[in-house]
Amino acid sequence: MTATTTPGATSGADHGTSQGTSHGPVLAGLVTAVVGFSSSFVVVLAGLTAMGATPAQAASGLLTLCVVQALAMAWLSLRHRMPISIAWSTPGAALLATSAGAAGGWPVAVGAFTVTGALILATALLPRLGDLVAAIPTTLARAMLAGVLLPLCVAPATALVEEPWVVGPVVATWLVLLRVARRWAVPGALLVALSAVVLTADVAPHSWWPQLVWTTPHWTVAGAIGVALPLYVVTMASQNVPGVAVMASLGYRVPWRESLAVTGLGTIAGAGTGGHAVNLGAITAALAAGPDAGPDRSRRWIATVTASGAYLVLAVASAALAALVAAAPGGVMQAAAGLALLGTLATSLSDALGDPTDREAAAATLVVAASGITVLGIGAAFWALLTGLAVRAVLRGWVRRTAAPAGRVPESPV
Repeated sequence: MTATTTPGATSGADHGTSQGTSHGPVLAGLVTAVVGFSSSFVVVLAGLTAMGATPAQAASGLLTLCVVQALAMAWLSLRHRMPISIAWSTPGAALLATSAGAAGGWPVAVGAFTVTGALILATALLPRLGDLVAAIPTTLARAMLAGVLLPLCVAPATALVEEPWVVGPVVATWLVLLRVARRWAVPGALLVALSAVVLTADVAPHSWWPQLVWTTPHWTVAGAIGVALPLYVVTMASQNVPGVAVMASLGYRVPWRESLAVTGLGTIAGAGTGGHAVNLGAITAALAAGPDAGPDRSRRWIATVTASGAYLVLAVASAALAALVAAAPGGVMQAAAGLALLGTLATSLSDALGDPTDREAAAATLVVAASGITVLGIGAAFWALLTGLAVRAVLRGWVRRTAAPAGRVPESPV
């Protein structure tokens, strides 16, 4: 097993001076796991439930994702001595949460998850497939994600009107922490929401114990096109590609093909027990690989190994948390999920509408994705991307036909 040399790694002398802060990577790893898990596990449960999972199957999916990403993160980090973060696909879960479900129910959704894993694995083996994903305009990919997120991000407003005494403290906690401790805004709001559930809900004791629930996958064309393909695109465009960029900005060259192979195999392995997709971390990458993980870059891999262990501990608690979410009063957990995604929505909107030449195509993509339509058993995200590509092709083709080269007069058609 060969360790990968980290670009910009500190020298031996620097390593010696960092011994006094050796707790840095461990603490950063714990923060990475706690923030990553608490900021989005509600979105994961909402996505699996929307696809037809029972509470037990959704809890099994959350447990599976924790274990798979922990093992993948430990393998890559130890093998390359690099702080490579692996996470579940939060944008993918949001996509599932806003869909109308898979025609054929949960078994078809599970089959689609395996197809998503196969596509990720194929991207590692066939670079041309990655080129096709990269060819999708960033503006349209971001617009599709923004449209998917919009219905979820509306939830805090509607829930606040319907349940002000329950949802109000959640929103207030999020707003205060956003001002004084931004990183903990979503976990803090979620803690308040869960506290409200504990005080008001009656949860059966047997539901607290983690257990895997197997579902035999069922494959359909509609499931592959309507669920697997959008899930693959949003995972690649919103997690894997940005994850590599974040790591590069911090001085690390991620083993791209191996990371895709590991996450693709992990997604396939976890699909039968409910896991939808795992991928390179983006936000969590900055937590584990940034300066907070210590001054010595060559030791920051300890942070992701620590995060891996923490995720295994969180996996044990996943069933209890899933039971609390299932028993929550109307609107409170949806509000917490919406607050968790507001930052991603803002970034997606900014990226989608930033280029004036693609603004109309991006807007068309966004509204179709937000509409929640289903045509031929295929969900809105797929049709949104097709709509955006079609509008973009028409508008750009029109511009090419009508614009004259500088200094020349268009020729007469006669």
